[in-house]
Amino acid sequence: MRTIAVIPARYGSSRLRGKPLMDICGRPMLWWVYHRVRQSRSIDGVYIATDHDEIMQTCRQYSIPCMMTDKEHKTSTERVYEVAKFLPADIYVCVNGDEPLIEPSIVEKVVPERVEGFFAANLMTKISSPVETVDDTNIKVVTDEAGDALYFSRSPIPHPKASIRFDYYKHLGVLAYSPEALRFFARTPRGRLEQVEDINELRFVEHGKKLRMIPVDADTLSVDTLKDLDYVRHVVAEKIKKGELRL
Repeated sequence: MRTIAVIPARYGSSRLRGKPLMDICGRPMLWWVYHRVRQSRSIDGVYIATDHDEIMQTCRQYSIPCMMTDKEHKTSTERVYEVAKFLPADIYVCVNGDEPLIEPSIVEKVVPERVEGFFAANLMTKISSPVETVDDTNIKVVTDEAGDALYFSRSPIPHPKASIRFDYYKHLGVLAYSPEALRFFARTPRGRLEQVEDINELRFVEHGKKLRMIPVDADTLSVDTLKDLDYVRHVVAEKIKKGELRL
């Protein structure tokens, strides 16, 4: 089974413009994401998918495989689908370009042993901080008994009316799709809930498609603000000092 990882790197982020190129200990953010994902044993190839010439030039500078994709894409999944048209594979793993702390072993968790037909999966991890629970940049998710997504929200779900004995989970920016799942996403219009919450994964839920949620223990952070960036720089600097990461 051939598995390709695609790292969408859009320049015009609404919260932090140009963040794929922002410096982290002497390397651009996308460099860190690429090299983390590249270490995953279940991945056969890793590509950056961008919409911006400067990101393309940076990838060339660091010998990172990169494809220019349509500037009009509204979601990272659509960008992955465009790449899939040119690079045949059985599974496409999407790793958000703002996850420089992602562990290679975590990425492997989303890759199935085999796949037939429609398959879509997303990693999730337990929220340990009350601040993260109420932060609308952290997308919360609840699942059914089989482990498939019931709903995603930027609000804390479920509401603890009758009990506070509940673990909250947030989704991670690591997803896996079969070609059939990518085609479905690209050809299906946004539903009302997806429009309201602005969460791509709701497209599967709203249209009755199963999205398997895979729980993992992960100490990672998507970089959405300058505060996030400062935190990641500190963590990476400490890991370099300890010899856990190399430039």
